[in-house]
Amino acid sequence: MKVGLFALGIGAGARPDTVLKTAETAERVGFSTLWVGEHVVLFDAQDSKYPYTAGGEFPLPGGADWLDPFITLTFAAAVTKSIRLATGICLVPEHNPLVLAKEVASLDRLARGRFALGVGIGWSAEEFAALGIPFERRAQRTREYIDVMRRLWSEDATSFHGEFVNFDGAKSFPKPARGARLPIIFGGESGPALRRSAEYGNGWFGFNLDPNEAAAKIKRLRELLDQNSRDASEVEIIACPYTKKITAADVKRYASAGVDELVILANPPEDESRVAAWVERLANQWIAAAR
Repeated sequence: MKVGLFALGIGAGARPDTVLKTAETAERVGFSTLWVGEHVVLFDAQDSKYPYTAGGEFPLPGGADWLDPFITLTFAAAVTKSIRLATGICLVPEHNPLVLAKEVASLDRLARGRFALGVGIGWSAEEFAALGIPFERRAQRTREYIDVMRRLWSEDATSFHGEFVNFDGAKSFPKPARGARLPIIFGGESGPALRRSAEYGNGWFGFNLDPNEAAAKIKRLRELLDQNSRDASEVEIIACPYTKKITAADVKRYASAGVDELVILANPPEDESRVAAWVERLANQWIAAAR
């Protein structure tokens, strides 16, 4: 089982030297993926409920530093050669799909084919409202946007006429190294989220799951894959404990449940001189257990 790291782009992880040193060290010590999340705007208070806390409160203040994930990952790509770079996740329905397709392809070109697009449909109605995008039908909007991007990534010239997107004869270059096969990894633990992964995803990212919870979700995902006449090997399984307290002994339980990559979420130290040693300690704790 591989081990990924979710540490960049937020708070202390938004500092330039911390991004670079974390990326360099993570690659050197054997982390498989660098994950970076996305929120365009935050709020001091909102009615929408964050799905990963008991009371629905978002754990960061509105004034927290939060970098754009594509810029952050491109910055990290410049000092790495082999580690995968992925959004964890990108709020696809908040984007224009033609612009997003270009951003993804550009990052993938500069990273020499190492990018994976982690996708979510979003939970904050306030964020959608601030961007002037309807919160309703965001799942349908996401599916259409993925269809548009996959065609832009694989066709010489693309025309598309759907509910949300209409254009003719558009050309978008460069293409990602894998074209339309660039990995699309869906986040979310609900039934609809699992169905998205089973129907048209290349991976699934389960968040805030202990080994037992992950096993139950994976069992359901495999049932859905079978219903869609897809082999389980077609979809990468990724899980992050987030708030769940786990030990090195739990790593084997995730692997036994079918997890391909366990993602460790951690906050970098404020002292940038300690970043490399901090990443090395994480590797000694988690990568060693996975091996």
